[in-house]
Amino acid sequence: MPKLLGLLRHAKSDWDDIGMRDFDRGLNDRGRRGARLIGAHIRDHGVAWGTIVASPAARVQQTLAEAIPGTEPRWDKRVYLADIDTLFEVLKGAGPADAVLLAGHNPGLQDLLLALIPPSAENDLFDEAAVKFPTATFAMLELAIDDWAGLARDCGKLIHFARPRDLDPALGPED
Repeated sequence: MPKLLGLLRHAKSDWDDIGMRDFDRGLNDRGRRGARLIGAHIRDHGVAWGTIVASPAARVQQTLAEAIPGTEPRWDKRVYLADIDTLFEVLKGAGPADAVLLAGHNPGLQDLLLALIPPSAENDLFDEAAVKFPTATFAMLELAIDDWAGLARDCGKLIHFARPRDLDPALGPED
C-alpha cells in the first residue's frame, strides 16, 4: 500500500522584533489567517494523519495550532531548518503510519519534494512547486513505498499542491 506524505510549510512569520531569535519568531496576522485557511483545506481532504512530525520552532507550533487544532505533533528538533538528508532520516523513522504530515521550513521542504519526484512523474503541480513553495503551502505526495524505512529519491508522485493565495487571492504576494 503506498504511503501519503503531506508537507506543510509554516505560515508567514512576524518580523516586528528584528532582534528576536529566529527559532522564537511567531506568526504575524497574515500568517495566522493563512494557517487557518490552509488548515481548513487540509481537513477538507479528510486524510487521517497517523503521524505529524514537526519542527518545534514557534512559527511551526503556531501554524499547527491555527491550522489543525487539537493535534499532538511529534516535535523533532532535527526538522528545524533541516536539509534533505536530515528530513529523509526523520521520515524513515516515522513508524507504521500510512499517512505522515511533516511541518517545517524551506528550503528543506521544497528540496525534499523535488527529490522525491522523478522526472517521469513531473506534472503541472510539480512545475508550480518547483518555482516556489511559499509560506503556509500544503503539498501531498503519494509514495511508492511499503514502509517509511524504504523512503528514497524518485519514489513519489505529487497529487496535491495548494497555497493560501490559491484559496484566497487576498493572501497572495504583497506588493
